[in-house]
Amino acid sequence: MAQVAILGAGMVGICTALALQERGHDCVVVDRRPPGSETSYGNAGIIQAEVVEPYALPANPLAMLRMALGWKNAVALHWPSLPRQLPALYSYWRSSSGTTLGKVIPLWHRLILEAVPRHDALIKAAGAGDLIRTRGYWELHATGAGLAAALLDAERRKRRYGIDFEAADSGMLARAEPTLRTALPGAIHWTAPWTCVAPGELVTAYADLFRTRGGRIVQADAAPLAQSGRGWRVAGEAVEHAVVALGPWSPTLLKGLGYRVPMVRKRGYHLHYGCDDGPSRPMLLADHSVVLSPMRAGLRIATAAELSVGSPPAAYPGQLARGEAAARSLFRFGKAVEDSAWSGTRPCLPGMLPLVCKAPRHAGLWFHFGHGHQGFTLGPVTAERLARAFDGDIGAVEGLDGGLS
Repeated sequence: MAQVAILGAGMVGICTALALQERGHDCVVVDRRPPGSETSYGNAGIIQAEVVEPYALPANPLAMLRMALGWKNAVALHWPSLPRQLPALYSYWRSSSGTTLGKVIPLWHRLILEAVPRHDALIKAAGAGDLIRTRGYWELHATGAGLAAALLDAERRKRRYGIDFEAADSGMLARAEPTLRTALPGAIHWTAPWTCVAPGELVTAYADLFRTRGGRIVQADAAPLAQSGRGWRVAGEAVEHAVVALGPWSPTLLKGLGYRVPMVRKRGYHLHYGCDDGPSRPMLLADHSVVLSPMRAGLRIATAAELSVGSPPAAYPGQLARGEAAARSLFRFGKAVEDSAWSGTRPCLPGMLPLVCKAPRHAGLWFHFGHGHQGFTLGPVTAERLARAFDGDIGAVEGLDGGLS
């Protein structure tokens, strides 16, 4: 049995602790915030089974320019901070096509296939079934041409990966969502994903399961990580091994140990609104790059990506304003529940795969971060693989070392 400190109490960190604990190791989780309080709290609440290919950047520079100028509300740029991200963005763009992407997709697909079963086991063990819905989500398009193109891609994914979906025409969509105010051409119903009505609470439930099984969670700053003899010391804890699972904060901590990990940081926002007549399941508004998710706290409107490293979050960003306007054209709902928007940062690595590996130059140090948009989905999957590698099965994390040396 090894003593392990897991730095980070988000979905990835808590699942890491559970996976190592399951194998008999003595684990302590260290984070300055309670479990599930940061990025794991603020997502759209979808455990994705249909995203069998990673989010790649467009290969066409003109398409990139359209995105930069606000096409489909997908990207917002904070121009003064952009130079800090350019090297990582360039690497991301180079990885988004050709042979590199072709190598990434098979491994990404295998990870995604494991997500729902891994969560299912934890949900049952944690008694968190009341937080989960198993009816998938809608992908909506405002035009017939847009829907037709999306259906062709959905058919491609079904043929290649076996991912199921249902095509709904305008009438079928209206019957399924009777409070919808506007007639739309139809929608894609992705049936395989599960959804969560309180993502932060799901992480808390997993954390409670970890505690019930004998684990400890220490609320303290995880940043002062230092070698101590043959082990590590963090927040007053002396351990043999440490796992860095701090999401977007991981590269900053590791820089002090001599590691340079390039990362694209994508900020996302959400607000909750009072809503008694909203959608019956989450909806991706593809033409506006927002997700409408029925949550316990209200109707959550969640945005796509803002590239704004170092700048303070906006109280009500333009992406959210445009998303709210699109949502109000579809449903009647009330005022925002919160005074300002929540914001969090997705840790996206240029290679589009998470970093799950043993540190190449430090004994007893492990890396587990960089899941991009899919930390909530993939946390249990990569945690189980890290735990296997920790116990000697290095093949479990093959391809997830990010080329570190």
